[in-house]
Amino acid sequence: MAAKAHETRSFEEILFHNDRVSLCLLVNRRTRCLRIIDFRSGPNPAKRMFVMSLAQREGMERVFTLVEREEVSTWSRLGFHREGSIPGFYKRSDAHILGAMVPRALTNGRDAESGVHPVNGAANNRAEKLYQSARKLAKEREGQSMPAVRVQTKRDQDVVKATSQALRNGRALTGFEPFGRDVDRKSYLCTARGGFSLAASVESQPCFSNAFLELLTAPRTEKEAAATTAAIRGLCDALFEQDVVSCFAVSPIDDLQMSAAYLMNGFRRTGRLQQHLLRGEERSDLFVWSRKLASPDEG
Repeated sequence: MAAKAHETRSFEEILFHNDRVSLCLLVNRRTRCLRIIDFRSGPNPAKRMFVMSLAQREGMERVFTLVEREEVSTWSRLGFHREGSIPGFYKRSDAHILGAMVPRALTNGRDAESGVHPVNGAANNRAEKLYQSARKLAKEREGQSMPAVRVQTKRDQDVVKATSQALRNGRALTGFEPFGRDVDRKSYLCTARGGFSLAASVESQPCFSNAFLELLTAPRTEKEAAATTAAIRGLCDALFEQDVVSCFAVSPIDDLQMSAAYLMNGFRRTGRLQQHLLRGEERSDLFVWSRKLASPDEG
């Protein structure tokens, strides 16, 4: 057995290998979420038990994984619930997202309570109503002029101050922690007249030509919503110039302004991450937004 960890203050990467399991676990302590990267396919029960045991030890509340279509049934048999997909995540194939909540206890090698998301019709109906409201809002704003927003690359350390302040005042949607491993990250500052300023970050995997777009804060007014929409447009234009194939983002399902901003920029809702966002001590869902920017290079 071999285990290795790479750690920052709120993020830790744990590698675990034995004769049955080979995993990389990305631990986000701020959100209490753990992403699983599996190097050895197959529905080995030891895989789930190791993940859940470590998640409990680290104080995690949710675990999730991204896999290709062939592995969806494997993780479903391990008690994970399918939550959506990211088209073109692997350049020529899609990533499927599966997640589970961490059980409170493990007894005699088994979950004391299931980590599977319960079927919740009320929650599903609420999410659908919020999505339809966002579509209506986006349609009402079609044709409206957008403000001129300047998108500039910034050093990572230049965004740290804005991130720390947003985390302190409760406005942060992210701490810009890593989503994947072996990635590149660029920081941006989007500004417009009237004092609008929005920090953003793009994490990309050059081998797959994908990009995870993160905005630090959500708009509070219609004016900020218009500037945020224009900022997303500018960021997508920059990614297109870099030949990015797949761009994806997330936003709180109850934030109609953010949802409308992504819809107005050609993003499609392709998933819902259940209980993924931690605000205070309350967990809530996130919509997954995806957009194809370019075609995979066939050369």
